[in-house]
Amino acid sequence: MKTSERDELLDTLRSRFEKNMRRHQAITWTDVQARLLGNPAAMKSLHHMELTGGEPDVVRLDRGGPGKYTFCDCSAQSPSGRTNACYDREALEARKEHKPKRSAVEMAAAMGIDLLNEEQYRALQELGEFDTRTSSWISTPADVRALGGALFCDRRYGKVFVYHNGAQSYYAARGFRGLLRV
Repeated sequence: MKTSERDELLDTLRSRFEKNMRRHQAITWTDVQARLLGNPAAMKSLHHMELTGGEPDVVRLDRGGPGKYTFCDCSAQSPSGRTNACYDREALEARKEHKPKRSAVEMAAAMGIDLLNEEQYRALQELGEFDTRTSSWISTPADVRALGGALFCDRRYGKVFVYHNGAQSYYAARGFRGLLRV
């Protein structure tokens, strides 16, 4: 990542951080920035999150571990650069026709991030209203995936819903949200 790209990303992240303090009370930008500057891989992942429309921000979703900061996609709707993706490689290969070009699990891995699980998705929804017109794939338990399904979530009627679908399905209004622990 070029120095100019890094500086632009840091400015964007700082601005978002300062506008949304309720997401990360008792955390200072100075500490976050210091951690990011010491971790080029995290900067690359955050750059990908930003480029695909995720609007990553520091959030308190779970315990990332001692001294860890958790970044999560906080775009109002599922990140637009990550839609039209089935759940994983197995689902992609199972499609006979009209295959999407990508899968959510593979795309997240390539970006160096994890899909949110149900608990994290629900915690994110306590910080704002997300996916009111879209939906997002979430990390699916192995027993559900073994039966051919995958889980996704959205927010409708003031409530968070978890649904299932065939893992090979894909939609223009369904992407995925990711998180990164730094």
